Amino acid sequence: MKTNGGFAQFSRRGALATVMTFAVLVAMPFAGAGAAAPAAGAKPKIGIIGSGNVGSNLGRSWAKAGYPVMFSSKDIEADKKLAAQVGSGARAGTPQEAAAFGDVLVFAVPYGAQPELGQTLGPALKGKIVIDASNPFPQRDGAIADEAREKGAGVVSARLLPGARIVRAFNAVGAARMGAMHETPGTVGMPAAGDDKAALEMASRLIKDIGFEPVIVGGLAMGKYLMPGTPLAGEHTPDEIRKIAATLKP
Repeated sequence: MKTNGGFAQFSRRGALATVMTFAVLVAMPFAGAGAAAPAAGAKPKIGIIGSGNVGSNLGRSWAKAGYPVMFSSKDIEADKKLAAQVGSGARAGTPQEAAAFGDVLVFAVPYGAQPELGQTLGPALKGKIVIDASNPFPQRDGAIADEAREKGAGVVSARLLPGARIVRAFNAVGAARMGAMHETPGTVGMPAAGDDKAALEMASRLIKDIGFEPVIVGGLAMGKYLMPGTPLAGEHTPDEIRKIAATLKP
């Protein structure tokens, strides 16, 4: 009886272990299967396209909050040094690698670089949530910046990055503050604009997790106000942003 009882106990344990092992294997992503949605409860991977002041501070803050981050720019060696400084699982790659890596992409490049990036990254952008933190400055970015300021940066970015699920955010607050808001969370609002509800929800989560309070101000047409020189520029409380946004027309 002991032998039979022992065998029965072993069988139950063995069966349980087999089921658990199978569940783990099913949950694991398959190599080469392409970008997949993060598992329930897992933090999405973030690909930073442009690791200057804005990109580096945002990436650093998300890495501290436990997000997997890949920095990318035209200078891979600088990105490697940045990733080493950040630690916390941060890594470096080319823009193409960052676009493939990220469940969410953050564009923090001069606005004039967006047309070329839209072409070179191409299919990797389709279906991806892209937080557009790039601002158009005519003196630096030329004719595309004039168009973005006239028609609205959100609308033009959606054309330049076809297939991406664009959210405008992180456009008019100093880069240094982006790396320090975790010290005083919720005191400063971060306006965001987009047409994709799920993309806005994900962007709001990322905004909140580094200390800002997300405030959705409307669709992409409102992106024309998310840049320096507009009423929504600078630091405002969440309530102030809501009041200002209520006076603006798409």
